[in-house]
Amino acid sequence: MASGGKNRRSRTAAVIGSAVGVLLIAGGVAAFAGMDRAPENPAGKAQSAPIAHPLTPAQQLVADADDPRACAVIFHGEGAPTEPALQLQEGLYQGLPIPQLDGRVFAGWYTSAEAAAALTVDDRVNGADPVVCVDQQMELFAAWKTPEENAAEGVRVPILMYHQFTAKPEGEKGWLRGNYAYIGDFEAHMAHIASTGFYLPTWDELSAFIDGRLSLPARSVIITDDDADQTWFDLAVPVVDAHRLLSTSFMVTAYRQDPAPSPWVQRRSHTHDMHQAGDDGKGRMVNWTPDEIAADLITSGDVLGVREVVAYPFGHYDDTAKEGVRQAGYELARTIDPGYVVIGTDKLALPVVRIDYGMGLDALVSRIG
Repeated sequence: MASGGKNRRSRTAAVIGSAVGVLLIAGGVAAFAGMDRAPENPAGKAQSAPIAHPLTPAQQLVADADDPRACAVIFHGEGAPTEPALQLQEGLYQGLPIPQLDGRVFAGWYTSAEAAAALTVDDRVNGADPVVCVDQQMELFAAWKTPEENAAEGVRVPILMYHQFTAKPEGEKGWLRGNYAYIGDFEAHMAHIASTGFYLPTWDELSAFIDGRLSLPARSVIITDDDADQTWFDLAVPVVDAHRLLSTSFMVTAYRQDPAPSPWVQRRSHTHDMHQAGDDGKGRMVNWTPDEIAADLITSGDVLGVREVVAYPFGHYDDTAKEGVRQAGYELARTIDPGYVVIGTDKLALPVVRIDYGMGLDALVSRIG
């Protein structure tokens, strides 16, 4: 009896175990089969809404722009703007901020924190650089100096002044011969600037530099052309394009209003209709009243879409001319007086480095390094 009862309990346990195993297997098969089906929603039971992930300010800026070229620039460092700024790829940077901090001098925007700390000029970004982004975003890092450091560097910025151009090595004839730069010399000049680490400040940067608010690299240069002569378009602009160098063409808007011939060329005012003699034989700029001068410059600025810097026709200017420039809302004015821009230079009397026919590369190097 004892032995039979023991065997019965064993058989009963085995049957129960088999049944449990079958149930478990069946349940597993049913669960597996149900993986392809959406879970049933009992009547009246609310389902959870998908979790929304808000866009970052940079992503929102790009989304709002609805432009494949859009790039959100994010700023880092002391004094940096807290909001991103919209830039467009395929163009140059426009209107990068120049922040201010008491007792500090802004030293530019850089592509990395390390470059900002080292003040690496090759990694400094401004309006002379094309906008290049990854996934429609770009980060820029601020650098700063002390006013003492900035002043001690003694930076002098040359503004190069070209006029007309010639393809003749022997030059042109006539009394304006000196105005014509040989295009071979111009090519050598631009190649030197492009290949030896020069920084090309924008006009708003030059203004901030004069104020002592912005530090510029020792090897800085501004390239300008007066009059927007056809030889500038035909001969010089292709060279500027090839070397990707920011330049300024001072245009007399009563004579021509051509659109910018290149992304690398800024159009700025050479007045609207003051590039001719006034009553005393000198330029209208020193014959007209401040109100007349201002009206002319406002017209010119409206044509060009910017009032920033003007080049005095024939280099003629006086206090009356300066007042007209101020009334028209221009911050800078360029003369033909020889010299370099330094901290404290008169913003309405910017000096130049004039380039004449026959000035080859050695002549340029002797003037700008």
